[in-house]
Amino acid sequence: MKYLIAPLFFSPLLLAAAEREDPKPQYQHGDILIAAAAANEPKRREFSLKLAADYVKQGAAAWAGQKKCVSCHTVGSYLQAAPALTPHLGRPPEQMRDFYLSELAELKSSPRKKFERGTSTAQTIYIAAGLAEWDRHLTGKLSPETRAALDFMFEIQADSGTWQSLDCWPPLESSAYQEATVAAMAAATAPEWNKQHPGYQKLLHYLRDETPPHDYGRVLLLWTASRIPELLNQNQRKELTHLIFDKQHDDGGWSIRDFAKPEEWGGGNRAKKLKREPEYKNPPSDGHMTGLCTLVLLEAGIKPDHPRIRQATDWLLKNQRESGRWWTRSLNTDGYHFITYSGTTYPLLALSK
Repeated sequence: MKYLIAPLFFSPLLLAAAEREDPKPQYQHGDILIAAAAANEPKRREFSLKLAADYVKQGAAAWAGQKKCVSCHTVGSYLQAAPALTPHLGRPPEQMRDFYLSELAELKSSPRKKFERGTSTAQTIYIAAGLAEWDRHLTGKLSPETRAALDFMFEIQADSGTWQSLDCWPPLESSAYQEATVAAMAAATAPEWNKQHPGYQKLLHYLRDETPPHDYGRVLLLWTASRIPELLNQNQRKELTHLIFDKQHDDGGWSIRDFAKPEEWGGGNRAKKLKREPEYKNPPSDGHMTGLCTLVLLEAGIKPDHPRIRQATDWLLKNQRESGRWWTRSLNTDGYHFITYSGTTYPLLALSK
């Protein structure tokens, strides 16, 4: 049986995909086929948890099967979110954890020079993060595998306290600062892990001393501080909370494009693309940033009945697309829009709270 995520049954989306220069499926492997993401995909009349869950689960399975890597934008994001969503979506498949472990074994056997460039470092961090979430939400205790993943993550840590990073694929593979927040949350989330580890202490110093590269980084800092309270004092938390509130749109959502200037994403190599977008001066709310901001505010202590959260929740419920995902235009290319994946996991995490 093919997993046909809703678009293949919905002719308007097929027409939208056909009008694109590159109408290839967003995810395709074996029996899994998920149509291309598009801005004009119709919105659902009613929220569907099942379609969102199918999109998240099958997208990760397809990427793991086809690409064989723990990519930040899909497979990495999957285990960052799925364990916490177990009460709503069911237990994540054990095969995905096994895939993480096989990738970790391969990375650990690689020459250390491999971690001076490319995506190997980011994959290592996301593996540790996913395994930590698994232990926190599914077993409640630190597994030997997660301990090994964290140890290896800190083994390849740079002297600065962060890690080598690409600067070309915002927002997830373009900033050593972003990688540092994922690593810090992984270590803080893992049950019973030794918080006196010298690498962890070095990482905390980095996050306290380093200025975030943009407001998106500031959102991540506030999120990280929800797991590591000593990172920020009360005034700093309040300042970052107001920063997020100030960027909320009248429709209740947020746009990722409001959280950094085009030149501030990574090495600035996407600036021309971003400035050519038709909605450059007035970017619409999107799933990635609305889900992330809502989630971060809730984890920072803002109550679910706060008017701003209620506005954001209303936006999320009204803007799910027919396929089950939430639309977010990629910062990188107008091809596959893989950011719609985290643009779906973040809304699910926010709504679950």
